[in-house]
Amino acid sequence: MTNRNIYMTDELQAIYDQTVEFVRREVTPHGENWEIDGKVPREVLRKMGSLGMLGLRVPVEHGGLGLGMLASATFSEALGASTFGGFDATVLVHTDMAGPHLVNSGTPEQIAHWMPSILAGETILSIGVSEPDAGSDVAGMRTSAVRDGDGWRINGAKTYITNGVYGDMTILAARTNPDNKYGITMFLVPAETEGFSVAKKLDKHGWRCSDTAELVLNDAWVPDSQVLGTVDRGFYETMRNFQNERMVLIGMGIGAAQEALDQTLCHVQERPAFGGRLYDLGAIRQRLAMRQAELDAVRASMYHAAWLGDVGEDNVKEMSGVKAYGAEVITGIMYDCLQFHGGMGYMRETPVERMHRDARILPIGGGATEVMLEEVAKRSVMV
Repeated sequence: MTNRNIYMTDELQAIYDQTVEFVRREVTPHGENWEIDGKVPREVLRKMGSLGMLGLRVPVEHGGLGLGMLASATFSEALGASTFGGFDATVLVHTDMAGPHLVNSGTPEQIAHWMPSILAGETILSIGVSEPDAGSDVAGMRTSAVRDGDGWRINGAKTYITNGVYGDMTILAARTNPDNKYGITMFLVPAETEGFSVAKKLDKHGWRCSDTAELVLNDAWVPDSQVLGTVDRGFYETMRNFQNERMVLIGMGIGAAQEALDQTLCHVQERPAFGGRLYDLGAIRQRLAMRQAELDAVRASMYHAAWLGDVGEDNVKEMSGVKAYGAEVITGIMYDCLQFHGGMGYMRETPVERMHRDARILPIGGGATEVMLEEVAKRSVMV
């Protein structure tokens, strides 16, 4: 299989092909059972670790491949071929939403201590930013951390935390300066930390095989050695990875949407209707053609925004636009694919039914569409 875009190199194509092959062999045949269990088996993540799949963005000196945003775009799109968004999210939260914070802000000692087990799939990460009253508004968080001896005492709650139930460590943001709305600090909080617990495993509309938690911190104490980055600068350090987070969400959606279109195209060419096939109806084939054109545009825009990031350009406007437009295109594709499967599309046994549910989070997670459009609008004003 070839990923056709101008930024694709032999190395990236190999990553794409190997990832697609892996998910079709190791994930798609078993994903339905994982959906029922509400978790991705740890042995699958360890297998990915043993193949070097969890370290694309980790510098070579720390055991990874040292690649950039284009690699994450490629990897996330390939993961989407699994058709199980919950699996994709489990992996990408670990590799591209939480892991980069350790790479970007960790001390040499922290990286040396944690990175080997992270790359091996032994220590699975989550990112603890969202709260009951603070999602896209990071500066509105209420979880607090105060000085206590040679460490910090953390109190508060986090919600919608992917990998929070069965993961091993949360990279958690807490307010450390109550007088500054941006006075936030990041911490490394292992799951076994006293006072840190899973209050609830959340029951979701989609992404059923990814575990999502509501977390509570009740006088949880962490030492200074687990402060990640600079005290009171965590807001800016958190924001540093937001473009990557937005990108991989759309990347996995692109992969899934392409799979949904391919499956639907096969279905309508085989389905008898009105003395012919569904594909013989102009309304059907032209709608699928338009959806493919829209998906191709989203894919091209995502890779271009990734390239801008890799060459050091500010890509907030471009990536925010990709996130906003891409999420709408992908959910529209899933709607049409389910529709063109007819009654079968409404049945749980049909992959497009699941993919339709999984895609609905894309306009919400990682920055809601409305927030993304504001990011574009702020950067479009002519001064």
